[in-house]
Amino acid sequence: MLKLRYLAILLGLTASLAATQTTGQPEEFNAVAIMNNNLGSGSDRVIMRVERWSTQAERTRLTEALKKGNDQALDVLRELRPVGTIRTPDSLGYDLRYAAQEPAEEGGRRVVIATDRPISFWEARNQPRTIDYPFTFIQMQLEKSGEGKGTLSLMTKVIPRGNTIILEDFATAPVMLNDVRSRAIRN
Repeated sequence: MLKLRYLAILLGLTASLAATQTTGQPEEFNAVAIMNNNLGSGSDRVIMRVERWSTQAERTRLTEALKKGNDQALDVLRELRPVGTIRTPDSLGYDLRYAAQEPAEEGGRRVVIATDRPISFWEARNQPRTIDYPFTFIQMQLEKSGEGKGTLSLMTKVIPRGNTIILEDFATAPVMLNDVRSRAIRN
């Protein structure tokens, strides 16, 4: 059975919209990604580089689209100017489309990143069930020191339910991000 998670966690896109900070300096997040679900198991390092934070207008546009469902949200997300990249040490980067942060307790912060996920030629042609799960959502909780943990929902479907947005994962569990470390990017 697929796992449903409420999107209250998702991202400061809704309830804490006004409090979300979209300004800040470019930053790189380095984490150990641990996967143990129906997609496989193992671990690898993942590097998320945020070159710019999403604007208030982008956040509002995406929030409204998320409330309308997958197709609208995917269209809006793909139209947004990239905010950075995500990659593993031995791969090319893939564009990130949304990045926001908000203060958390005791001087920490919560970072939310979203993007569409790459769809292979085979997947586009054959239309397996995974084609209905076009998003990747990342949420990280960072302490004041810049270290923390998070989750990465690799194949996700958005389900609007009134004023609530629910994430349905194709995988039975999100990828755990451990040993998250942030560092400012110097130009």
